[in-house]
Amino acid sequence: MQLQYFDADANPNDVVAAMRETGAAIVTNAVSDDLADTVRNELREQFAKQGTYDESDFNGYKTLRASGILGWSMTSAEMVAHKWVMDIADAILLPHCLNYRIGSLTAIEILPGEDDQILHVDDGIYPIRIPGVEMQISAMWSLDDFTEENGATRVALGSHKDSLLTRSYRLQGKHDEDVVQAVMPKGSILFYLGSTLHGGGANRTDKSRAGLINTYALGWLRQEENQYLNVPREIADQHSEQIRHLMGYRMHRTLGSYQNPDGTWIRDD
Repeated sequence: MQLQYFDADANPNDVVAAMRETGAAIVTNAVSDDLADTVRNELREQFAKQGTYDESDFNGYKTLRASGILGWSMTSAEMVAHKWVMDIADAILLPHCLNYRIGSLTAIEILPGEDDQILHVDDGIYPIRIPGVEMQISAMWSLDDFTEENGATRVALGSHKDSLLTRSYRLQGKHDEDVVQAVMPKGSILFYLGSTLHGGGANRTDKSRAGLINTYALGWLRQEENQYLNVPREIADQHSEQIRHLMGYRMHRTLGSYQNPDGTWIRDD
């Protein structure tokens, strides 16, 4: 198995086919270096403020993480709702829901000296497996060049086919020979399924590498990150309707309805 690479003008159906076969695929140079640099610069302050809050054996002690991205990086919306991402999410998620939404948005900066992260599946937060149904997809944006030396994301190709094993620890060691690194230039996207084993790589350089990992989940699932609390409503209102829908300001059938003070019900028809 090989990690397949596609140009930004490729057919999304080919990328989806590669993901279904190996669990992951890369689209190179999906956005300009300037846009990637702008988002990285907007992340800088929050890395400094909250970057070490989630330190742990799992997250690492030389990795900075920040959430609430849409609350303080308006430019990141161009990645969150990028056409490439929406095309892939439409193809994989919409057969199983009326609409999908952000599961989580996390900025990650791997500092020099960090070790390999333990391999895990992102959809392990949901205590269920439905054969043939992916609970979510992930889009890892490279805000720097990702190299083998600076911690490019590690992906275990084909591991999604063991997705009926509901806990990551049951898969540890089983796919070691299938692990590859997502080496890619700045502004590229690594797509992988929620059921694909992956993890951050070790940074053996003297510089950090940053990425923005966006997950998208079926609309009838609870979101991993509470967008209503992490992003102030007055800032959410500054984003486009598409972004607000992705944040969760949209119903899934009757899920998420609420009653106005005047007694009327708000529904998304």
